[in-house]
Amino acid sequence: MKKIIKNGTIVTATDTFQGEILIEDGKITQIGANLSALGAEVIDAKGCLVFPGGIDPHTHLDMPFGGTVTKDDFESGTVAAAFGGTTTIIDFCLTNKGEPLKNAIQTWHNKSKDKAVIDYSFHLMISEINDRVLGELPQVIDEEGITSFKVFMAYKNVFQADDETLFKTLVTAKELGALVMVHAENGDVIDYLTKKALAEGKTDPIYHALTRPPELEGEATGRAARFTGLANSQLYVVHVSCADAAEKIAEARAKGYDVWGETCPQYLVLDQSYLEKPNFEGAKYVWSPPLREKWNQQALWNALKSGQLQTLGSDQCSFDFKGQKDLGLEDFTKIPNGGPIIEDRLTILFSEGVKKGRISLNQFVDITSTRIAKLFGLFPKKGTIAVGADADLVIFDPNIERVISAETHHMAVDYNAFEGMKVTGEPVSVLVRGEYVVRDKQFVGKPGSGHYLKRAKYSMNAPLTQNQTLSI
Repeated sequence: MKKIIKNGTIVTATDTFQGEILIEDGKITQIGANLSALGAEVIDAKGCLVFPGGIDPHTHLDMPFGGTVTKDDFESGTVAAAFGGTTTIIDFCLTNKGEPLKNAIQTWHNKSKDKAVIDYSFHLMISEINDRVLGELPQVIDEEGITSFKVFMAYKNVFQADDETLFKTLVTAKELGALVMVHAENGDVIDYLTKKALAEGKTDPIYHALTRPPELEGEATGRAARFTGLANSQLYVVHVSCADAAEKIAEARAKGYDVWGETCPQYLVLDQSYLEKPNFEGAKYVWSPPLREKWNQQALWNALKSGQLQTLGSDQCSFDFKGQKDLGLEDFTKIPNGGPIIEDRLTILFSEGVKKGRISLNQFVDITSTRIAKLFGLFPKKGTIAVGADADLVIFDPNIERVISAETHHMAVDYNAFEGMKVTGEPVSVLVRGEYVVRDKQFVGKPGSGHYLKRAKYSMNAPLTQNQTLSI
């Protein structure tokens, strides 16, 4: 059905203007004034902003971890994402050493295809690089459209890859046109510190943070960046939580390395003290990297403002407080790592960022949608309001005030990480390819209606110039 959005303020990464949008067959076909089309539904966006649907580059839905599985699957997780203004997610497909990559990818297709209510794609975890894996990767890119690979530098004896695997992945990604993502923490030192803490009887949630100090995130980020420069490859550092890591990314970019950084809303508004909450409540805030001392928040906001960090992911990875997080009641290392973030990503950045003057409205769109689309091979199909783009659109009331609570969120998990936080701004209606998923704050979507997205190869490479030298 044709639709015309009228009376709203259209916002892209570069422009803000009054205009109308004509939607036909799931695409934006006209942008202008006084638009008309026979039989078109008119959507009145008076008093609202209209911006491209959010793209969440970092989710973990229906993911096994620590003897349990994330509470939100591809149905509840994407419903919550839609209510939060996100119309596309990129989830992490985990692999097992010694098994064909296609098996892992098929597992993720099986998890998602009949459940997702918004569009989605996958990143592929790389746990080993050998002849078999190298032989499979071109097929992964060309047939599956998976053009980003994830390497963990933490979670020793579970996900952690060694430096050789990371470097070979960077070299291979350069050759194949893929973007390498890293979870940057020094897993070997963390392993030592956690064992030492447990031996000393330190089992409370706060020790999750104290055994993963920011210096280890900074060190791993710097190491990954140097490897990237040496390989003349491309790197995306996920969930940057502290000033140490943000500084290493800024230093790498100043040298001309093709390095990008993502932070998450939890690191912008929560801090390490939450892990000290009594009665094991601190377990709700156990994720990795951990929350940091509060002063790091300003460094992250500054990095977003200056462009040294470019994107905002959620790192959605929800576990119930009762029945899952309490697996670590006597041992903080057994608390499943992760939090419920997917629904509140855009609102928190708008309320704490735009409304408080920390970032501009156009930066908000770039950070939550456009830059992500460009980095991960989805632009201009996704991430912008332009003729020919998918009609993934959010009609957003910038003046609604509300309080975030588990009582009103749409995630399946039994708590909200931002419980009681007052925010300004909320999506009113959300469209994916021109069809409502959320209409006037009511869910009208359908499980299985989300499309799997094959993505283009990485094309934002900024290689070292001939007069630049790499210090190793």
